[in-house]
Amino acid sequence: MPELPASVRLALWVTSAWTRGETLESAIESALPDVDAVGSGVRTLDLWHDLGERTVLVALPTSGDITSLPRCGADARAAAVDAEECVIAPGLGALLVPTWSTFGPPGATRADSGTRLDWSAHDCDPVPVHRVEALDPRESTRLLTTTVLETTAQLDELGGQPFDAVSAREAVPRPGSWALPEELPGQTLRAITFAAAISTAAAAGLDGPQDALDGYTQQRRLDLLRELRRVAERSLVDATNAGVVAVAHPRTSR
Repeated sequence: MPELPASVRLALWVTSAWTRGETLESAIESALPDVDAVGSGVRTLDLWHDLGERTVLVALPTSGDITSLPRCGADARAAAVDAEECVIAPGLGALLVPTWSTFGPPGATRADSGTRLDWSAHDCDPVPVHRVEALDPRESTRLLTTTVLETTAQLDELGGQPFDAVSAREAVPRPGSWALPEELPGQTLRAITFAAAISTAAAAGLDGPQDALDGYTQQRRLDLLRELRRVAERSLVDATNAGVVAVAHPRTSR
C-alpha cells in the first residue's frame, strides 16, 4: 500500500494541530509514523506559526510540471523539483523541502536500518489567499476522472499491458488506510484518495514491465502515463490545499 507524500500529510496535520492548539510534536507523530528520525529543520514550522502563519500548503513539483510551486529562486526550485514535494507558508512566502535518507550500521539489512527525513528552508513568493480558497475538490476529481477515461481509451487502442497488475492493485487504498485529520470533509478525503491512487497506478505503469511491440507504441504509452500522473498530482495538490482550508476553518455541517 503506497503512502501519501510526506508533505501532503504534514500540511494537513500541522494545520490541524495549529487549529486545535496542539504541539508540533503531536502533528509530526500523526503525519510521519513511518519515519524513524526527523531532522531539526522541521522546527521551522514553529517559527512560521510564531510569525502568524495559520495554514501549511503543499506543492508536488516535477521537472516537467512546476505549476504548483510558487515563484522562487533557482536553488529553491531545484531542491523542490528534486524532492518532488515541499510544504509552503503561504502568508510568509517560504518553503520547507524534504530530503530522505537511511541510517544504520554498515551492511545493515532493511530491518536493522532506519529512515530519516530532513527539511531545508527556502524563500518563495506568498500564495494569494483567494486562490487557495477558490479550490474545489469536486472539480479536481471531475477533471481527473475525465483524464482517466480518456487515457484508458487511448491505452486500450495501443494494446498490450500498460500496468503491472499487482502494483496497480496495491495502488488502490483500503478504507481507513491513511490516517488524516478528522476535520477533513468526506468529499475532500475522497478526492485526495482518488488522486493519490491514480498517481501511484500511473507510476506503476511507468516503472513496470514494458511489453510494447515497437518503439513508437512504447513511447506513446509512456507519454500517456506521464500525463496521467501529472494530472493526478495536480489534483492531489488542489485537494490537499482545499483540505487545509477546511481543516483551518471547520464547519459544523459538511
